[in-house]
Amino acid sequence: MTGPLRLGVNIDHVATIRNARGVGYPDPVRAGLLAERAGADGITAHLREDRRHITDDDIARLTAALTVPLNFEMAATDEMLGIALRHRPHAACIVPEKREERTTEGGLDAAGQQDRLHDLVAALRDAGIRVSLFIEPDARQIDAALQLGAPVIELHTGLYAECGGDAQAAELRRLTDAAALAAKNGIEVHAGHGLTFDNVAPIAAIPQLAELNIGHFLIGEALFAGLEPSIRHMRALMDAAR
Repeated sequence: MTGPLRLGVNIDHVATIRNARGVGYPDPVRAGLLAERAGADGITAHLREDRRHITDDDIARLTAALTVPLNFEMAATDEMLGIALRHRPHAACIVPEKREERTTEGGLDAAGQQDRLHDLVAALRDAGIRVSLFIEPDARQIDAALQLGAPVIELHTGLYAECGGDAQAAELRRLTDAAALAAKNGIEVHAGHGLTFDNVAPIAAIPQLAELNIGHFLIGEALFAGLEPSIRHMRALMDAAR
């Protein structure tokens, strides 16, 4: 039986707007608190190495202010590990990161980086931080997550979101199969990237998914409809799909 589906709201791009002027507003912490009030089950924030949106101070303030779990997105670096261990967020999602990219462009190659990731995953896990790996819907990557002892994966839905027609249907099948494989092996499955009001329902209907993480679209939609109504509408679409 399909269970309830959590919604994590990524607030990175509130900070993007703030940083465009170098002032103190709009405040991503305020956005996180509004998202809580609108029914978000968690808040996601990605502290990138170049600090292009979320900053170290944002992470400290979010940790202090939120009453829902904070999902700390991070690159697999010693610097980010140290920050995660200092703040002890509920969860840490390890993502690939390149300075030249506009946004995360694909899944983490967990299979090709097991040696590098092993100690990092172990350190986070030993600190009581729930580790997630942001990966492509691929059996090889799921096996790597198993070998690393990551309790959670987040499936990259970017390709699904970008294509249409037969290609989108094929990508949906790939995501569905990957979610089933991971869940069968005891891994909790999340998904995210590029999800909108128009494309979220088929993803939300995948029965093994426990959580969707959505950010950029909701922040954009908030310019026209407001953040809380946008989150509530996304929540309603996800619930209807279940």
